[in-house]
Amino acid sequence: MTQVSYSIKDILADHWDSFLSLTLNLRPVILKEVHKVIHCADPNLGHALYFCSHCSSFKQVPFTCKSRFCNSCGLVYVQNRALKLSSKLINCNHRHLVFTIPKELRIFFRKDRSLIHLLFKASSQTLLSWFASQNKKEHFVPGFISTLHTFGRDLKWNPHIHVLITEGASGHSIVWRPFKHISYPMLRKRFQATLMDLLRQKLDKNSFYPLECYLFKTYKDGFYVYAKPNPSTDSKKVVDYIVRYTGRPAMAQSRITHYDGQQVTFWYQRHEDHQKVTETISAINFIKRLIVHIPDEQFKTVRYYGLYAKKYKHHSKLFKMLSSSKLKAKQMFENWRYRILLSFGYDPLKCSCGHTFECVDFFYPKKKSLDNKAHSSYNSS
Repeated sequence: MTQVSYSIKDILADHWDSFLSLTLNLRPVILKEVHKVIHCADPNLGHALYFCSHCSSFKQVPFTCKSRFCNSCGLVYVQNRALKLSSKLINCNHRHLVFTIPKELRIFFRKDRSLIHLLFKASSQTLLSWFASQNKKEHFVPGFISTLHTFGRDLKWNPHIHVLITEGASGHSIVWRPFKHISYPMLRKRFQATLMDLLRQKLDKNSFYPLECYLFKTYKDGFYVYAKPNPSTDSKKVVDYIVRYTGRPAMAQSRITHYDGQQVTFWYQRHEDHQKVTETISAINFIKRLIVHIPDEQFKTVRYYGLYAKKYKHHSKLFKMLSSSKLKAKQMFENWRYRILLSFGYDPLKCSCGHTFECVDFFYPKKKSLDNKAHSSYNSS
């Protein structure tokens, strides 16, 4: 029996006009990104024209939307980003960390998205200050890459930071020192104190003070930070971590088990007990859960720190996980033609006559304004 697949693009196309008629105060970036997804690979919005000189056949190749919100283009973005990240990685063991915040704080970051920068700042300060404190003379600096996720497994708003960090650091005179042990209690309490201090500086102190006291009293051990050592030291699995946690779409379409035109059924694995949970909600509510995770324009969801932020004193003495020759070879295959060839086993530019299509022209539409059914503002969604 053939398994039916359901498309988020189709769900958006079916219900977007209705959603706009019911919704106010959408961020402009939402209108822009959803418009891109709905019209992704529409030849009327741009395409390349290929010609086979042997049999005089033509082939249209539509442009994709390049949106990270698009499940198809988002996966390409993830793969490209993963390649870029892997070219920076030092050839050493890395550890995967997750910095989370309690549910009481989540609403602040949803109402004011400028506060999301503080999650990056608090987690990076926590790590950099701890490594530096291990030897004040050496002032050890690790390398780490931080990625923002705003969604939980059930698509609800749950901003947190994923970090891939070296299990070692470079000092002023010491090229490399391994750090196998990172204290969980230290991470939790230091992250809590740092984030609360940053929020106190941004928010109204009088109104925030009661909540601050409550949070310190309720979360005496600090905010939860996942920091267990990786079960494998295989470098490929380190790259797999990057692929998994780098700007991926909020939901994989394979998790949608049914869509009848009105209701969407999807599953997720509950974090607390790893049980599979199936949920059915209206298409309108499904769209609401999706679009809240669209980041603001120009917002960097992936950031580099320490040894990965820029060249450093001992840069030339540390080996990279991916050599320059391997990087060039991989980059050669990072275009749409080779992706299709590697994934599906056929060459999309191979004509039925056996010869190869050649690109002869590009077509771009005149710029069209986005749907203006809903006047938007930056307040929130």
